[in-house]
Amino acid sequence: MRTPAWHPDSLADRLPFLRRRARLTAETRAFLTGRGYMEVETPCLVPVPGMEVHLHAFRSEYIPHLGVGERRVLWLRTSPELALKRLLVAGAGPVFELARVWRNGEAGPRHAPEFTMLEWYRPGLGLAGLMDEAEALVRAVCPPRVAHEGVETDLSLPFERVTVAEAFSRWCNGLDILSTVTPAGEGDAAALQAAAARAGLPPRAGEGWEDLFFRLLLERVEPRLGRGCASFLTHWPAPQAALARRDPADPRAALRFELFAAGLELANAFDELTDAAEQRARFHHDVAERHRLHGEGWPVDEDFLAALEHGMPAGSGIALGFDRLAMLASGARRIADVLWLPMDQGAE
Repeated sequence: MRTPAWHPDSLADRLPFLRRRARLTAETRAFLTGRGYMEVETPCLVPVPGMEVHLHAFRSEYIPHLGVGERRVLWLRTSPELALKRLLVAGAGPVFELARVWRNGEAGPRHAPEFTMLEWYRPGLGLAGLMDEAEALVRAVCPPRVAHEGVETDLSLPFERVTVAEAFSRWCNGLDILSTVTPAGEGDAAALQAAAARAGLPPRAGEGWEDLFFRLLLERVEPRLGRGCASFLTHWPAPQAALARRDPADPRAALRFELFAAGLELANAFDELTDAAEQRARFHHDVAERHRLHGEGWPVDEDFLAALEHGMPAGSGIALGFDRLAMLASGARRIADVLWLPMDQGAE
């Protein structure tokens, strides 16, 4: 029988990691406030939990038993991103939040259904400047060398910056990923299938552009990142732009990066899209795709689009998995080790 998380022996095993997490929280707040960021708190229970197609949210319901408001479906947020960007519109930035977030069905050594996301946003900061800031934060709060599952990273070395196009060319036998993106920013499945076949990486039956892109990314690219030195994987193909601006120098790519250290994906960041019409089109595509894949979901966040139409300042923002950062800072092997009361099922 598994020892429950509340048992003194269980807590004693986790306590060294948890003490390090507590220091990490204080150090992170000090780093960001020292750079002029203001800590904020945004709602956890929201009408739209996030727009990412492949994330599943926890559904709830508001019942006005005191006679205030109307009965309606609400969700536990998957990210505070849309709320924090509303604050940018209101003029609150630069801001950060150590946010509790929820993602249904995600559990394992690196995932927990409820976890902490550190997000920060600064108006006027470009993607390169945000990479500098993220690198400085990780160095400031982690030991010089970190490791996970036998993969070591020396954080004293400069963090490498490699574009997705460079990574696919280097580790997918010369495959030109951007040649498979249309001028409109859509993935051409036939073009990617042909390019992969020419590179000796034959596609599987029924693989669309996104399916094949992510299989090659997970099998060929990500295992090379965050080893030796930390890695920024930048300039993602436009079909994976999400809420990022497309690159004016090459609209087939988006101004987005992910950060890897010790083989762990730590963060995802955007040079933020401020065009409400383009964001509306992306949201409608996401809603339709979520319904096609999962048969359920939530509508477009019209209030967020109204905020964008009002005017969000240009800038960039990042979402960093704080529990994973705590794992690296403390040497913990599992995410459950850095949670005060991990779930009995899943977080182990």
